[in-house]
Amino acid sequence: MTDISEADTAFLGGGRIHNDRPFKAVGIAVLTISDTRDEDSDTSGDVLARRIEFAGHIVADRGLVRDDIDAIRAKVMAWVGSGRIDAIITTGGTGITGRDVTPEAIEPLLNKRIEGFSTLFHMLSYQTVGLSTLQSRALAGIINGVFIFCLPGSNGAVKDGWDKVIRWQLDSRHGPCNMVELMPRLTET
Repeated sequence: MTDISEADTAFLGGGRIHNDRPFKAVGIAVLTISDTRDEDSDTSGDVLARRIEFAGHIVADRGLVRDDIDAIRAKVMAWVGSGRIDAIITTGGTGITGRDVTPEAIEPLLNKRIEGFSTLFHMLSYQTVGLSTLQSRALAGIINGVFIFCLPGSNGAVKDGWDKVIRWQLDSRHGPCNMVELMPRLTET
């Protein structure tokens, strides 16, 4: 990973990149949750995968499941149990319609919820989509030592979530602190 330029740091959320710190690539799985998309039409998953790789991380796996609680949980728990995934980012199913079940699938699996993620996502999303951000139930947490971030399914929401929050918290050079430095301690008791 090369040093980050000022153009890459247009949004750092009050933090900064310490280029004297080593960059640690994170293994990230991307899960698209949709009843209407397939591998060819999964634009939000494509946007997210490209951004993950551009930032120097590894797209460790990628999947697509229907809006089905059991299918979502099965895929997520298989990745959590694999030992090769540090973070999971889902796209889709966080809305308020009857078929949107990502939060219902994920919340019971969480060991810890990262409350500030939803708040911060909505603050940033408001700048892009205004009051429509109310229709999202974006969330984040930890499942058995693996971070999970659940984003809405639109390309814009994926860009907001990754570009303005997740990218920087998964960059080991971000300060004053980042989530990568916490990874070795996520399962301590």
